[in-house]
Amino acid sequence: MKVYAFGVDIGGTSVKIGLGRTSGWLFETRKIGTPPAPSPESFLAQIADVIKQRIQARGFRAADVLGIGVGVPGPVDAQGMVHGCANLGWGDVDVKAILEQHLQMPVQVGNDADVAALGEMWQGGGKGYSDLVMITLGTGVGGGVIVNQHIVPGRFGSAGEIGHLRVNSQETEPCGCGNYGCLEQYASATGIVRTARAMLKQHPELSSPLRENTLDAKAVCDAARTGDALARAVIDRSMGKLGEALAMISCVVDPEVYVIGGGVSAAADVLMQPLKQAYRQYAFPASKDTAFARATLGNQAGIIGGIKLIVSKESKEK
Repeated sequence: MKVYAFGVDIGGTSVKIGLGRTSGWLFETRKIGTPPAPSPESFLAQIADVIKQRIQARGFRAADVLGIGVGVPGPVDAQGMVHGCANLGWGDVDVKAILEQHLQMPVQVGNDADVAALGEMWQGGGKGYSDLVMITLGTGVGGGVIVNQHIVPGRFGSAGEIGHLRVNSQETEPCGCGNYGCLEQYASATGIVRTARAMLKQHPELSSPLRENTLDAKAVCDAARTGDALARAVIDRSMGKLGEALAMISCVVDPEVYVIGGGVSAAADVLMQPLKQAYRQYAFPASKDTAFARATLGNQAGIIGGIKLIVSKESKEK
């Protein structure tokens, strides 16, 4: 097998490009800015130019590189066609074909959350497992499904959109997706703040540092860590909804482990216990002992997952 491969993580504000060995050792990363509403053709050509420059700078030949694995912030079907990236202003884009034309080497494309999940399975918090679901808790709630060490994209590239599981049929405020009662409205950073505001309003009799400080997810977690009753109630509600959603997922996917990542996961010491408790309350009996782990690769998960994406594809074809 060829020794080197590139992983590319395309985001709304920046693109991270990593060069590593096909064994999983990442030894170089580069970052370029994402322009507003970039043209797919010109933007992907810019990414291809960076890859060419790194190959030349390292003294490699194109023949030394197995290929490129790419994560994009949008639905990607099993053929690698990207079906819209809201953060980039893209519609349907054949990222694979465009990059292969520029680079003359194999390219594989996946949804960014799916690719990050693949990276965590290979070299991160999910290492040693073949079947996992990764949940990213940030501004929203994302996810990736890995079965038998391979991404499950779904027919239309929407598998793993766990943030839009409906967990409250009584919700009256819409989610950003247009539906009501989505998990993202409770378990994301913005969802935790939304829940805190509601509870502060509902319980004016309770004193809490949340009334005095800037209200964000970190402040809620910090207050819960010190034993603040209202903050703990917020965390219990948010993680309760997440545990309920994961119990649903186990009835369909039945993973070995749930890997929790994203910025909010930095407060794992506060979040994990109520999450596990809620999960075990709602889970089907045979799935109650599913493991939980924290993601460990941080911002490199997408790059490392991209390398694994191309390694898995090329290995499968041999």
